[in-house]
Amino acid sequence: MANERENVIEISHLTKKYGEKTAVNDLNLTIREGEVFGLLGPNGAGKTTTILMLLGLTEPTGGQALIAGMDCARHPLEVKSMVGYLPDNVGFYSDMTGRQNLRFTGRLNGLSGRELEERIDRLLERVGMTQAADRRAGTYSKGMRQRLGIADVLMKDPRIIIMDEPTLGIDPEGMRELLNMIRQLSEEDGRTLLISSHQLHQIQQVCDRVGIFVEGSLIASGTLAELEEQIRKDGVYLLELNVQPCDDKLLGMLYQQDGVEDIKKEGNTLLITSKKDIRSDLTEFLGTHGYTILNLHQRGGDLDEIYRRYFEKAGQNDERNDSDKKKKHGWKK
Repeated sequence: MANERENVIEISHLTKKYGEKTAVNDLNLTIREGEVFGLLGPNGAGKTTTILMLLGLTEPTGGQALIAGMDCARHPLEVKSMVGYLPDNVGFYSDMTGRQNLRFTGRLNGLSGRELEERIDRLLERVGMTQAADRRAGTYSKGMRQRLGIADVLMKDPRIIIMDEPTLGIDPEGMRELLNMIRQLSEEDGRTLLISSHQLHQIQQVCDRVGIFVEGSLIASGTLAELEEQIRKDGVYLLELNVQPCDDKLLGMLYQQDGVEDIKKEGNTLLITSKKDIRSDLTEFLGTHGYTILNLHQRGGDLDEIYRRYFEKAGQNDERNDSDKKKKHGWKK
């Protein structure tokens, strides 16, 4: 994303407290026009509260949020006219068709006549819902509701779109289509998108930058490359090693290597935490001692791994439950 693009969302020292609990703590963040920004964090991290403040649906305790230079708390109607919101569970009138639902939204936004009908037709085609347009919305699958939801958001032609868990509960093919649509909204339309999600792998594919939320605080923000580089500067390296034979003698020798801080075993894989890049030294050491390297991989460039390490750096426990662990690159919402 070009650096010369203006900041369309500007958040400065934004804070929200509910009694003694701080839901959002001194948040500072800028999002550029045309950018896709991913907001990541576990349940209760402050993502939803931040979105509510941006939409003018709740007032901040302190600080300020601006959209296109307008204060979200003081000018909520003007902000809403520029912002489209897609919640995690899109609601439509189930006894009305998809087309009728869009017509209702269009009229709420001042559209009528030929202009309204042409926009409905154009948006239904864009989201791939033309064939199902005259079916009742109550018969739609989750993926179909999400696609109709995007068409619904686009009825008012918003400059900024905020999506809350847009990929939740969608099958792989629907996921692929949705992600392509998100990129089109940014690259072809020039719209700005803020996406709150725990689907890390999907976010990695579609976002220009991400922000990581922990207990109301934004602990990291940037591109994947920038986040990985920051981890490197902090002197944290994680090496994935598969070797034969893998015995107690090997573990003892690995702990004696310069820079090694910790070793964990996951199945047949050794996870070696070190203060520096030890791949070259380790390869030479294992070769001279008769060990066969099956896999040697420096972790870090994957959002799942970057998220985990920032989360640990903040002193938090991994909140995944057993079922979530079975889902690749997915965190508890």
